[in-house]
Amino acid sequence: MRRGKLVFTNGCFDLLHVGHVDLLERCRALGDSLVVGLNSDASVRALKGPHKPYVNESERRRLLLALRCVDEVIIFDEPTPLQLIVHLQPHVLVKGGDWPVDQIVGADEVRARGGEVHSLPLLAGYSSTNLAAQIAAKVSREAWRRAS
Repeated sequence: MRRGKLVFTNGCFDLLHVGHVDLLERCRALGDSLVVGLNSDASVRALKGPHKPYVNESERRRLLLALRCVDEVIIFDEPTPLQLIVHLQPHVLVKGGDWPVDQIVGADEVRARGGEVHSLPLLAGYSSTNLAAQIAAKVSREAWRRAS
């Protein structure tokens, strides 16, 4: 991992899409290296239900590491990445714009050390849920066409 100003973000990153890539590139631009905390499969199920994630944690980690902007990916099992944030002591903590700064886990700890906390706007129209719905709709249309 590179040295210098460490940026940290976290999430499930299930069904990686251009919205994820856009956010991760903007995270990386805030420092010298980007570490992504990745919710484990068990953590995703606890947060989003028994039918998720669509992609397992090792494959999600591999996809994230393939991005030029990501320097390291650490899988965590806890409901939040607080322990990881306390351990890593990032200079910059970032979440997507759907998280108000005052609700970002670890914000108090990062600011207490003089760090920055950002809630970056999301690229409109992109989410894993939307992508899954689009795939399901296309599969349903194709099945209907074949049956007709």
